[in-house]
Amino acid sequence: MTTMTRVPRTGSPILPTKVTPNPRPFRLVRHSLALAKRSLIKTARTPEALIDVTLQPVLFLVIFVYIFGGAVAGSTHDYLQFLLPGILAQTIATGCIAIGVNLNTDLAKGIFDRFRSLPVPRSAPLVGAVLGDVVRYVIVTVVTLAIGYVMGFRITTDPLSAIAGCALAVLFALCLSWLPVLVSMKVRTPGAVQGIMFALIMPLSFASNVFVGTSTLPGWMQSFVNVNPLTHLVGAMRGLFLGEPLGTHVWWTLAWCAGFVVVFMPLALRAYRKKV
Repeated sequence: MTTMTRVPRTGSPILPTKVTPNPRPFRLVRHSLALAKRSLIKTARTPEALIDVTLQPVLFLVIFVYIFGGAVAGSTHDYLQFLLPGILAQTIATGCIAIGVNLNTDLAKGIFDRFRSLPVPRSAPLVGAVLGDVVRYVIVTVVTLAIGYVMGFRITTDPLSAIAGCALAVLFALCLSWLPVLVSMKVRTPGAVQGIMFALIMPLSFASNVFVGTSTLPGWMQSFVNVNPLTHLVGAMRGLFLGEPLGTHVWWTLAWCAGFVVVFMPLALRAYRKKV
């Protein structure tokens, strides 16, 4: 006995619908944004984690301007105009350290084991964490400029240039953050991440034009200062905020940003896949 499938006379046969899966890049973006939202919620629930991007720039500006400003520049106001872009660059670079510490802590707690059981691309948790940190970099930019204005700092260019300078600083931090992400995948404890990153960031901060002009430094040090990524970021922001000659600082900063992503992002993702 054979079983036959009856097809309605008035209609056409019902064919199975082919479901086209979402393209992988769009799927990665969607899940990364969802995990970035998780990072934002976590930050909102632990506001004390923002101390490094709110209190630190205030302390640095007050201490360096009012203690060293007269000796370095002869005037606290002149030194404030010179120093603020440098403090913003330094603080936004050190602010990247937190993402490495947080990721290493999540690894130790087994958070990423839960992510692995979800139907999301394996790189989405890292990409989402980096994207979620953009709020920290926006906060440090706003706080630094706000306290600077209270102390007497003034942007002498147009609003568009000022916004471009702030956006460049945030972009630099986002790209640089892949370095602490890589370190967090390689070391065992959050304290080790913090120690290694401070050992890397501090020489970049002080062997640069953040606190003094490049011409005042020893000749052997100037060679390093001239290729230091923070030097170019500070030079670009001084040009965009204060109207100083930009030269090639913006292009060098963008080149460094691209270099950070091209080098450290694949290494971080590879280390993450091996780790989990």
